[in-house]
Amino acid sequence: MEFAELREAVEKTELVDGHAHNIVALDSAFAFINSFSEASGDALAYAPHSLSFKRNLRNIAELYGCESSLQAVEEHRRSSGLHSISSVCFEAANISAVLIDDGLKLDKKQDIEWHKSFVPFVGRILRIETLAEEILDQDKSNGSPWTLDIFIETFLEKLRSYPFIADKIVGLKSIAAYRSGLEINTHVTKKDAEEGLAEVLRAGKPVRITNKSLIDCIFTHSLEAAVSFDLPLQIHTGFGDKDLDLRLSNPLHLRTVLEDKRFSKCRLVLLHASYPFSKEASYLASVYQQVYLDFGLAVPKLSFHGMISSIKELLELAPVKKVMFSTDGYASPETYYLGAKRTREVLFSVLRDACIDGDLSVAEAIEAAKDICARNAIHFYKINFDVKSFGSKDNVHSNFVKKGTDAPEDVSLVRIIWVDASGQHRCRVVPTKRFNDVVTKNGVGLTFACMGMTSAVDGPADETNLTGTGEIRLLPDLSTKFRIPCFIISDVTLFLNREKQEEMVLADMHLKPGEAWEYCPREALRRVSKVLKEEFNLVLNAGFENEFYLLKSVQSEGKEEWVPIDSTPYCSTAGYNAVAPIFHEVVAYLHSLNITVEQLHPEAGKGQFETAMGHTVCTSAADNLIYTREVIRAVARKHGLLATFAPKYALDDLGSGSHVHISLWQNGENVFMASDGSSRHGMSDAGEEFMAGVLYHLPSILAFTASVPNSYDRIQPNTWSGAYQCWGKENREVPLRTACPPGVRDGLVSNFEIKSFDGCANPHLSLAAIIAGGIDGLRKHLRLPEPIDANPASLDGKLKRLPVSLSESLEALRKDDVLHDIIGEKLLVAIKGVRKAEIDYYAKNKDAYKQLIHRY
Repeated sequence: MEFAELREAVEKTELVDGHAHNIVALDSAFAFINSFSEASGDALAYAPHSLSFKRNLRNIAELYGCESSLQAVEEHRRSSGLHSISSVCFEAANISAVLIDDGLKLDKKQDIEWHKSFVPFVGRILRIETLAEEILDQDKSNGSPWTLDIFIETFLEKLRSYPFIADKIVGLKSIAAYRSGLEINTHVTKKDAEEGLAEVLRAGKPVRITNKSLIDCIFTHSLEAAVSFDLPLQIHTGFGDKDLDLRLSNPLHLRTVLEDKRFSKCRLVLLHASYPFSKEASYLASVYQQVYLDFGLAVPKLSFHGMISSIKELLELAPVKKVMFSTDGYASPETYYLGAKRTREVLFSVLRDACIDGDLSVAEAIEAAKDICARNAIHFYKINFDVKSFGSKDNVHSNFVKKGTDAPEDVSLVRIIWVDASGQHRCRVVPTKRFNDVVTKNGVGLTFACMGMTSAVDGPADETNLTGTGEIRLLPDLSTKFRIPCFIISDVTLFLNREKQEEMVLADMHLKPGEAWEYCPREALRRVSKVLKEEFNLVLNAGFENEFYLLKSVQSEGKEEWVPIDSTPYCSTAGYNAVAPIFHEVVAYLHSLNITVEQLHPEAGKGQFETAMGHTVCTSAADNLIYTREVIRAVARKHGLLATFAPKYALDDLGSGSHVHISLWQNGENVFMASDGSSRHGMSDAGEEFMAGVLYHLPSILAFTASVPNSYDRIQPNTWSGAYQCWGKENREVPLRTACPPGVRDGLVSNFEIKSFDGCANPHLSLAAIIAGGIDGLRKHLRLPEPIDANPASLDGKLKRLPVSLSESLEALRKDDVLHDIIGEKLLVAIKGVRKAEIDYYAKNKDAYKQLIHRY
């Protein structure tokens, strides 16, 4: 097997260090040798004779180009200075972000701000025991003694007062394992906790909390706060220095916490690979959804064999998506460097062996490397920045913003975006401070009518059951929060204030925070996806192609008209040359939003172009489609053009689709295609059944994917838009086309394309309808008819025509009990009401479709 690509992925992926500590000054009382071992006192004298010490010292000497001895390395450190050696270590480590627990007591430690000279993003982890001790060390202002109620209220108030933003608090941490062990009693009595507080106070200052009942009380309240603030909690598990009773640091002691339903949604990360309890930690991560793993300290403090053994044990049961890198770097920058270097070596070895053993394919191992090194931590800690899978530190995007938190001072406004039932992008814009202080927790108010509006009228349509009475909360999904590239803001604004920027975030609809509204499109897709997962253990991936026109403004008889920018033909090099600057910007800014562009080209219409996006899990694919449209429209506007995704902006030219490619995944494998050559059509049984269900329900699915009357001006024979209810292999005149892209073995198909999908469709609702049809196919074991290998129009009379109007697809939807059952009756009532209003309006206003270019 060839592992060059795997090695490159491991070596070049920028690392997100999920757990570390402050670096100290060179003249700190904390000796450099302490960076190599958890030993202290007389035991430290034997540290230079350990395997890890010898290897790590040699690596540092090689990095500095000095003699491989402790004395020589220390001399190099003194002569070079802390800033210089830190620069060398962090550059070699290629770390993009560090999360620092500054609760570790170190002499002359640098503050968190200092570390930003070497790492683009630095966040803070708040140690809860340290916070509690700092509170009790302070005398109360009125001189009265501490009581448990007053202490807990002060503790929680202090937590509430912290800005959980940007480079401030990104997570909590507990070292209960060091104090009283991990067998936490989450129902500790008030009496026991009060007695524990009294015992701690009697011991005098500085306060050190070791009483188990008080620690359990603090731990439990911190868990409640973590749930409330949507913060992760790091937990020290496994080995450490001799202050710790290793017997009590086994993560299995956490069962009471993990079984407590109050904390089932809390995100817990077990630090240090729980070594030597790595297998136990792996088990917990496999059976408890809230448990994640971090292997810092185990790497690099163990021998090479020990590190490999520990990481392999973590991966024996734990999902790859739950294992995260950290250095556990502390005191010296060399610890960061060694943690990063050793991780790359060990991770490559472990993943290579997994490939050799048949546990992973090489492609899966590459994805696992990226997940473990960076992506898991980005998602877990909700950090937003652009980490390159292949590249140097110079490739790190300059906009480092904590996902879901306050933005830097140069960000003044946040756009909260949703897409309604008619597929229109809408937004509310709030000042950054209000977003952070109020909106992240409580959302913004929005009328029920927001999901009853049509493409023509900004008011609720009849028969939707939605009116101006009643209000929902528009709650930002903080995992989708990104800084808006400067170009999106108008040139006038930039001229007036070039320092101010904006952010954007997609929103969910809730009746109240925590209670999803059944009309929410994003929730509808999650709900239907959950059925697919729970019934069939399948996940749907989607990748969109975006066709659009670029129009320029001209004056004709004193009126503004929008006309195509050129008349070049399909895939014309001249056509691309004319708009290359636009596409360079589009690709760059989509890349900054972590959206993959696979290819782009001029299309066959006058001034028409297409961008093809990479595939991903359907919920993310729908989100990405929304942002892609936003970026394309904004870049075009910057260049004085109008980009429109309207299905048929001009009746005498070709239409624009938003074709979607669909595949089914199970345990990281594409299971749409057959695993061998036994399938007649190159797809698995599950793939065929799902596709057959979509084909069967396609007439009613069109009410979602072709959602305005103008959509049916596009879906015509001989226009590559799919006008007949049939399917084919690599046949671009059918609505469902199986595809065999380069790299797929001959005879197999990796996905199927749905061509009857356009830019007026709400992507979340449309994918929900597609999945619903596929679920019915899986349940009934439907089979596909024979593929059509000719132009369906030439077989007219032999094939059933798809709906020729929105009225026909709406009628098909009314009769489709399956979609009603799976998607939900109330949401379907609203959608049918919106579609009926669209039909009525455009029937009475024949030229109204021309205004769609300004809405889509």
